[in-house]
Amino acid sequence: MKFKLTRRQVLTGATLAAAAGGAGGRLSALESVAMGPRTGQTGGDTLVVIFLRGGADGLNIVVPYGDADYYRLRPSLGLPGPKDMGRAAAERCLQLNDFFGLHPALKPLLPLYQDGKFAAVHAIGSGDQTRSHFEAMATMERGLAHDSGAASGWLARHLTSTASEVDSPLRAVSITETVPDSLRGAPNAAAMLSLNEFRLTTPNVVPTGSGNIAFHRAQRKAAQAKPETRADAVAETLRGMYGGTATEDTRVLMGAGQETLAAMDAVKRLDPTHYKAEFGTIYPNTEMSNGLKQVACLLKGDVGLEVACLDLGGWDTHVAQGRETGWQAGRLGELAQGVAAFTRDLGARLERTTILVMTEFGRRAAENSGLGTDHGRASCMFLIGGGVNGGKVYADWPGLAPTKLEGPGDLHVTTDYRDVLTEIVSRRLKNPHLEEVFPDFAARQHGIFRTT
Repeated sequence: MKFKLTRRQVLTGATLAAAAGGAGGRLSALESVAMGPRTGQTGGDTLVVIFLRGGADGLNIVVPYGDADYYRLRPSLGLPGPKDMGRAAAERCLQLNDFFGLHPALKPLLPLYQDGKFAAVHAIGSGDQTRSHFEAMATMERGLAHDSGAASGWLARHLTSTASEVDSPLRAVSITETVPDSLRGAPNAAAMLSLNEFRLTTPNVVPTGSGNIAFHRAQRKAAQAKPETRADAVAETLRGMYGGTATEDTRVLMGAGQETLAAMDAVKRLDPTHYKAEFGTIYPNTEMSNGLKQVACLLKGDVGLEVACLDLGGWDTHVAQGRETGWQAGRLGELAQGVAAFTRDLGARLERTTILVMTEFGRRAAENSGLGTDHGRASCMFLIGGGVNGGKVYADWPGLAPTKLEGPGDLHVTTDYRDVLTEIVSRRLKNPHLEEVFPDFAARQHGIFRTT
């Protein structure tokens, strides 16, 4: 019988279904790990998105020490300027320019700024006015002015607009419990907490009914084997099935099968358990660092990774926020140490990697009675990578005077976050289909990224 299967149908079929391991039945496994060594499909950067969930306080992350109203609004939480000799050096923000400074907990990132590979954007945000975590996150992850209930995410639309029949199943990965809204609707997006959670398996059942006899033999052999040897049993049979010479009728199927076998070998070579960071890099044992280490393993494995998403929570600092030390400083330290280790480990690969750090909104300009900050509007954004025009803070600064604040007392949004995302998509991800990714949006160009 003559038949034709598309490559995608073969590679995402039951032969290489990946089972979730050790996660209490949670389906966070790679739906298909059939990929061979390959570079990014668009020829652009790999994008690593770190979402600070909870509304990070941009005013104490990138400190406007040159604005006197900052200290009026934050008598306890305001970080001293870098030249305030009346305060210990550890208490002062790190100078970025004559107006802005960096929180001292972010010191591990300062060399990247000085090397021109790190830029900050301030007074940035969306059009969402709800100050609700869920609605504000939904807005940003869908790439909209405000949450209108759109089903797909901005990253999903990017991936869909550049999809092809040779997409790697690991083109988009989220090191999270579930796929984030930014990837909703993306082809082949996978969520995982660790590469070590996954292995190639087949169901522990004996198949019945009609179908490919050789494949059924592979399933039966796998079902009788121990879990750790099932993948080897399937691979052995597949090599016998697809190791011969293809005919005109079987060319597509044979080619896909042979690539699948090569893909299995590529997955094995990743060996995340024994991953060795380069250039003397030591990743701290934290959530952020461990996630970025997984991304580094995938990047160096040349599996076609183009988008990776990670989350870091704990930014809803209504009480006891802290200044140079405390809760927020601890979260910033984890972020900075992880990103610094990741960028060092990448070495020259950083030239083709863009790291985006974003949050759903900022905090109220004035501190509250609990020595924290309430939900606000504008915050800051970080861009890190070899393609960044760094060593700068990009800001149309609105000021913190009473007449300059928005709503109940928030930093005014003067830069639409989609301006930056649009530059990433066009200049670094090399996607010309901007209207498909951000419908009905005319972006302002800020020159944050190089075009090459």
